[in-house]
Amino acid sequence: MPSSNRGMFGRGNGTITVIEQPVMRSYLRKAKIVFYVVLVITATLTATVAASKWQPLLALFAGLVLGTVIAAITAGIVAAWPVIRAIWWWAPETGIAGSLIFGWVELAEHTNLYWRLAVVFMITGIPAAIRPVRAGINQVLWCLVTRHRIRTCFSEFIITNRTGSLPLILWAIPTPVGERVWIWLRPGLSLDDLTNRLDKIAVACWASTALVDTASRSNAAFIRLDIKRREVLTGTIPSPLLGMIKSGAPASERDTAEIPAALDLSEVPASEVVTSRPVPLKKPDAPRWPDRPSPHAPAVSDDSDIADWIP
Repeated sequence: MPSSNRGMFGRGNGTITVIEQPVMRSYLRKAKIVFYVVLVITATLTATVAASKWQPLLALFAGLVLGTVIAAITAGIVAAWPVIRAIWWWAPETGIAGSLIFGWVELAEHTNLYWRLAVVFMITGIPAAIRPVRAGINQVLWCLVTRHRIRTCFSEFIITNRTGSLPLILWAIPTPVGERVWIWLRPGLSLDDLTNRLDKIAVACWASTALVDTASRSNAAFIRLDIKRREVLTGTIPSPLLGMIKSGAPASERDTAEIPAALDLSEVPASEVVTSRPVPLKKPDAPRWPDRPSPHAPAVSDDSDIADWIP
């Protein structure tokens, strides 16, 4: 395929490049290595197991045949991985387009033109008339757009590995403020590389802001990217209290002149004024200790003579 640095649908020399040549050469080189490694391992194990029941030459031949088949399948998957990844990128759009074409063909075979036009009018008119359905379809379409815009960010200004292989953009779901996309990073990228480019990612995705965080505690390659397009906290939230008011109920009027605005002390008679004095705090009693003899008190004399105890 022709070389181009524009990524998918990037134009170079008047052609459309789906897969970059460096990426394709890298995966072809990996496929050759995988083929020989799988061939040797599978053939050796198969021949060893088969040699217990068959002749050595027959077991070796069976191992080579089985190893070649398994190695070819494995190498084919590795070599076709860029194509598989491109198919994954366009899988939702391909499914939607295929469903529309298949549905139109089935309608053309079983109905006339008027019924087909009626079905098309219902498919397009109901979402346009019902706001929740229209909002849900709009959110799904923005998820599809965001996946491709993030892939464009990786292709244009986010550093990738030396072969130019882009990360795998897994899936996207709508959120109240925008979209949430899960991404599997390739070697050469980290969470900090995306954190330093969140402003550019927001511009590329036609959003206000972008946030990134890890989606797994055990694997740093699995990240979550939140695209924020609107602010839900500033929206008007309808209150259910208005629905509890019966229709036709008259509003009760109240004279605001009867509501006192301040305290009028002149209307309070002096006889009703009670003055109180602050109660003094009682000092707690000091703790009472057991009686001890004073050091200045005279010693108590007894009948015993202290000299009898002195040698």
